[in-house]
Amino acid sequence: MAFKNPSFFFHLALLLCLFKVSWSKLSGGHWVLLHSSIGISAMHMQLLKNDKVIIFDGLEVGPSNLSLPNRRCVRRTLNDKIDCTAHSVSYDIISNTVRPLTLHTNTWCSSGFVNPDGTLIQTGGYGDGIRKIRIFTPCQDNVVCDWAELVSLNLTDRRWYATNQVLPDGRAIVVGGRQSFSYEFFPKNSRNDMSYFLRFLWETMDPYEENNLYPFLHLLPDGNLFIFANNRSISFDYRRNLVVKEFPIIPGGCKRSYPSTGSSVLLPLILTRTRVGSSADFPEAEVMVCGGSPPGAYVKSNKERIFLQAARSCGRLKVTDPNPEWVMEDMPMPRVMPDMILLPTGDVIIINGAGNGTAGWNDAVNPVLNPVLYRTRNPPGRRFVVLNPTTIPRMYHSSALLLPNGQILVGGSNPHRTYNFTARPYHTELSLEAYHPYYLEPQYSNMRPSILTVELSMQTLSYGQMFSVTFVLPLYRPNPGISVGLVTPSFTTHSFGMNQRMLVLEVGRLEHLSIFAYKVSAQGPSTSTVAPPGYYMLFVVHSGVPSEGVWIKVQ
Repeated sequence: MAFKNPSFFFHLALLLCLFKVSWSKLSGGHWVLLHSSIGISAMHMQLLKNDKVIIFDGLEVGPSNLSLPNRRCVRRTLNDKIDCTAHSVSYDIISNTVRPLTLHTNTWCSSGFVNPDGTLIQTGGYGDGIRKIRIFTPCQDNVVCDWAELVSLNLTDRRWYATNQVLPDGRAIVVGGRQSFSYEFFPKNSRNDMSYFLRFLWETMDPYEENNLYPFLHLLPDGNLFIFANNRSISFDYRRNLVVKEFPIIPGGCKRSYPSTGSSVLLPLILTRTRVGSSADFPEAEVMVCGGSPPGAYVKSNKERIFLQAARSCGRLKVTDPNPEWVMEDMPMPRVMPDMILLPTGDVIIINGAGNGTAGWNDAVNPVLNPVLYRTRNPPGRRFVVLNPTTIPRMYHSSALLLPNGQILVGGSNPHRTYNFTARPYHTELSLEAYHPYYLEPQYSNMRPSILTVELSMQTLSYGQMFSVTFVLPLYRPNPGISVGLVTPSFTTHSFGMNQRMLVLEVGRLEHLSIFAYKVSAQGPSTSTVAPPGYYMLFVVHSGVPSEGVWIKVQ
């Protein structure tokens, strides 16, 4: 039988392609080397609303491999030496290019956050930078922006290894630091231009090892602050300087804070009125803590060069329960210095780190090269999936964060006091790479939404506002259908993503506009305790496959 229309076979092949669904087991993803060297080691990273990532280390590391522009040099007050190299770059994720930036004081082991206007506020560091406040304002491509330091305003206390968290009123709280058992706020005014003693930080400090630095902070939906240090955690009312509740000690006997470094995330907040015991105004909140080291591990590695096996366990604590208890699970492998990244799907990537030792100079061995996917909604025993490995060890002073395209940006690793490119087995790492999760594989392309429009004035979402998102989708599967999520860009350093947060919005009607076009309505978060004001990446997720993120402002 002959067909007179030769385009028949083309259209048949097109339909078969569109309706192909892969039922194979979950892909392990793949790695892409973006730069063999960006000139500096990525100790700290922050994604901004203009799709630039600000990356920096500290002045303590000595000259970098990237010159400052226009043959410029800076006299470092830290050691009174002239330095003509950059210690910070702006990485453009669209063009895959880097631009050197100028730091004036030492940002080594510092902290940061993005304020509601999208400006990076960076706090503390070491030496001449330990009380400094720095600002980086994102700019357009035709404007050259750089770091600015506040001259007449400093932090009240010394902040080295401190943590920041954005609050419902747009301020940030700065908590802890080496020998700083206190917290303070930024911006400062006549009512809060001081620091406040926090006894919890003093109580959680171990002799000789500390194990309470870079405490894990999460803003809870009731407006209180979850603070985790060492192996203890509290709900803290920072407005009244009051511990509201002390939670049970996390089981397992291991330490979880720097230098016995684990990691933590606030699992996605589900903003729906259909969940039992929760509402869109006051959703359930669950914290997850993974990895760390056993007691004495830092002294063993630092003094005796004995590298104890890292913690294998993860704990989940539903902090909104009346009497919460930790629920423990074991990762596929032990891990210290892991980064935990919330994916647009609501799952978690556990990436980077080592199998033995602790954080510190040359205090860890046995790099863990395989990321692990943690599927938050699966039952226990079916949550961890080991993914494809990198070839580059990422241990002390490495970092990772989520990009709007769904990739995980990974960089850094320097276990030495200064840059050392000949050390074996772990030299200073200047490369930058991206991990592509399973949902970016070609077999999922026909299930991937592409956002066309977000129906918001000036891309700004008011609290409680209904809005619509129009998107294109080649193949729609009604089960589980469509969800809409908001993800904050985190400030990542030392295995913790400060201000990392994901909200799953309540969705309404899904309209089928044309053969491949759809419109879904969603409701914005109800209060600033659930979603602090600022910039978020909005994702449409279909059957576990997210769109690229679109920047919106919540206020």
